[in-house]
Amino acid sequence: MDEVAELDELDKAVVQALMVDGRAAFSRIAEVLEVSDQTVIRRYRRLRTEGLLRVVGLPLGEKVGLYQSWLRVQCTPDAALTVADGLARRPDISWVTLNSGGTEIHCIAKARTRQDRDSLLLQKLPGTRRVTGISAHTVLRIFMGGPGLWSGLDVLRPDQIAALRRPVDHGGPKVRLDGAELALLAELGRDGRTGHAELARATGLSESTVRRRLEQLRAEGALYFDVEIDPQHFGYRTQAVLLATVAPSELAAAGAALSSHREVPFAAAITGPANLLAVVVCRDDDALYEYLTSHIGALSTVRQLEVVPVLRTVKRAGMLMDGARLVDP
Repeated sequence: MDEVAELDELDKAVVQALMVDGRAAFSRIAEVLEVSDQTVIRRYRRLRTEGLLRVVGLPLGEKVGLYQSWLRVQCTPDAALTVADGLARRPDISWVTLNSGGTEIHCIAKARTRQDRDSLLLQKLPGTRRVTGISAHTVLRIFMGGPGLWSGLDVLRPDQIAALRRPVDHGGPKVRLDGAELALLAELGRDGRTGHAELARATGLSESTVRRRLEQLRAEGALYFDVEIDPQHFGYRTQAVLLATVAPSELAAAGAALSSHREVPFAAAITGPANLLAVVVCRDDDALYEYLTSHIGALSTVRQLEVVPVLRTVKRAGMLMDGARLVDP
């Protein structure tokens, strides 16, 4: 595998600023970072053009009523890449990785209806040639990931993060999306920084209506903006999935503990024999060993632990991966 160059400190600062608010004006980011507007624009455009970074707007699954499942799909050795690519090209599938010995695929399925979920799990996947096994686990609660701010980047000062952070209401009732809002989300899923004029043309709404609905969805916590970027650009070259079993009474505390670790960009409570799922990124295998023995070893509530290495990321939240570059599905 070719060595992937790390970003410099200013690039990392721009990325972290976009993680805090993916649609923040470049002028606002420049003010917070204490650089010129043109510097921020130039850095962003280079990262975007080279396929190193993409801002995507995504619905918050539990807020808009998506049926979210974590899947483990076993394949024959000659079929794993083909099956993974097929899954990655589905709009309802994200975070597709090749794991273990290259015969297991992990992914997140986000179905809009129970029927769509059941069709995928009971018909389409079982009917796929050379798929030898499937296990599906409902995602019950996300502790880190989505709109949660990953602590793996610590370039910005707390006051800079506070200056960019937007107030969001994660409580309240679920949000029912109409056709125009679904079209809006589809456009933002391709590019979260698409301008209001382009969004208006794509949805058939006026610019003022697009602006109002976008702000409302964000304020209600139904829409958040994620930054797609390969962790290797920050020096994290080893990735693994942790499956932990903890007592139900300790699940919330264990999930909160994992979400505070800078090595953990995603952690969730799931159904199944292992009830706590986490994605871990480390600088190398030795750092992964140190993380397991010191951080995970310090969690006395963990009864059993399975560590599954990630061999390749095929798709992140919305973008396919070509090496360390992001490409459109």
